Amino acid sequence: MSDPGVVVGDDGFARPVWASVDPMLREYYDTEWGMPVRDERGLFERLSLEAFQSGLSWATILRKRPAFREAFHGFDPERVAAYTDDDVARLMADAGIVRNRAKVLATITNAGATLRLREDPEGDLAAFVWSFQPQDTPRPHTYADVPTTSPESLALSKALKRKGFAFVGPTTMYALMEAVGIVDTHLLGSHRRGTSGVWPA
Repeated sequence: MSDPGVVVGDDGFARPVWASVDPMLREYYDTEWGMPVRDERGLFERLSLEAFQSGLSWATILRKRPAFREAFHGFDPERVAAYTDDDVARLMADAGIVRNRAKVLATITNAGATLRLREDPEGDLAAFVWSFQPQDTPRPHTYADVPTTSPESLALSKALKRKGFAFVGPTTMYALMEAVGIVDTHLLGSHRRGTSGVWPA
């Protein structure tokens, strides 16, 4: 009997339902989601997009990602940290992105916090986030088995808030940890399980 948590595509590969139909989501799942991101800019982009995703579908954010990258200067934290009120007005007028003032301001705030972390003894943003990697990872059979938070995501959320970050709740941080490979929540029946090099299948 096939795993009820996965769908076998016409290419013979098993994926979770959310990645089984939409070609964009399937490509993202097959090539990006859950693969390690260990550089500062990459982590800042993922952190920013996860914050914008809050309350929306990831598909919405993924479709808008090229526009987000253009609008936020490739998520270069030095550029974003220097944004002025004129930049906020520009972003709020940009129909290509999610025009949420609180999330726009949080992204600018988080860019400044990212720069300050460079001087932190605990390391830059990438090193800091990865320091919350747990000793084990979930082994879900179905999507219902996948956690939405963890003790580590709660600890990361609190630590980032102490460092001046915003829109970094424990659920958002767990989604970040999944996306950048800190935990592996690929379903056990998925062809992507254990492919990150961080966790065994």
